[in-house]
Amino acid sequence: MNKLIIITGTTATGKTETAINLAKEIDGEIISADSMMVYKYMDIGTAKPTKEEMEGIPHYLIDIRYPNEFFDVKDFISLAKEKIKEITEKGKTAIVVGGTWLYINSLLYGLSEIPTADWNLRNKLYKESSELLYEKLKEVDPVYAEKIHPNDKKRVVRALEVYYLTGKPFSSFHKNEDKPLYDFIGFVFERDRNQIMERIEKRVDKMIEKGLLDEVKFLLDKGYENSITSMQAIGYKELIPYFKGKCSLEEAKENIIKNTKAFAKRQIRTFRKKFKDDKWYFIDIKDEYNLVNYILEIIKRRK
Repeated sequence: MNKLIIITGTTATGKTETAINLAKEIDGEIISADSMMVYKYMDIGTAKPTKEEMEGIPHYLIDIRYPNEFFDVKDFISLAKEKIKEITEKGKTAIVVGGTWLYINSLLYGLSEIPTADWNLRNKLYKESSELLYEKLKEVDPVYAEKIHPNDKKRVVRALEVYYLTGKPFSSFHKNEDKPLYDFIGFVFERDRNQIMERIEKRVDKMIEKGLLDEVKFLLDKGYENSITSMQAIGYKELIPYFKGKCSLEEAKENIIKNTKAFAKRQIRTFRKKFKDDKWYFIDIKDEYNLVNYILEIIKRRK
């Protein structure tokens, strides 16, 4: 088949495992649409699949940048397009997997020409508090401010940066055209909200058990603390105060859980609002055993 397959949805819904099992059935290869899996050394906190978990299925756009290197939606679109072309030319099926809505939407519908980073301006903005920056964003771009969390400093700064460089709201650069650039079938994974929250709590516990503290300490020891993009990732930024003696481990853990839950809630709202046409199938994950078969049935019907 030559349709592009998209698997997205909220955090902790089992996207990665299902995508791997699906890829084995349809001779597919996976392109990650996760804004933090691109970074090397950030494995546990991003729930990056291990080589063993990949089960021989090629994965792309993982471990392609060092934590102090810049990566944004334009980089993603460029690289993802290359990989989709390579995969389809081999006669295989490209499966884009991840929960970063902006990446997926921009890949499918395009992104208006947006200015590149102005590091002097960006560094100046980062010196201000998250609260002040978010208030500024609400004044100049209330549409985008509504979509992101006030503490998501990375995206708040980028939106303000674009506004100050162009005089236009960041939200005005996001296209949402009727006709997608690819022939695709999209699957949005959902779970009962309470179940998602429980899974998040268990996942954070598991990450700490697997060595998240050692991973963050390694990054700090390598000098990545002030890396603007990567160190804004949930699971990393909350632990930095712990290593600086500014909070207890329990407080840091509670902040990871709180911020992850808030992120999941934003994802739920965004996916429901944005993915409305008949190319998208919302799947309530209840029977995981039959999930791949269910997806295969839909793909066959849509050929």
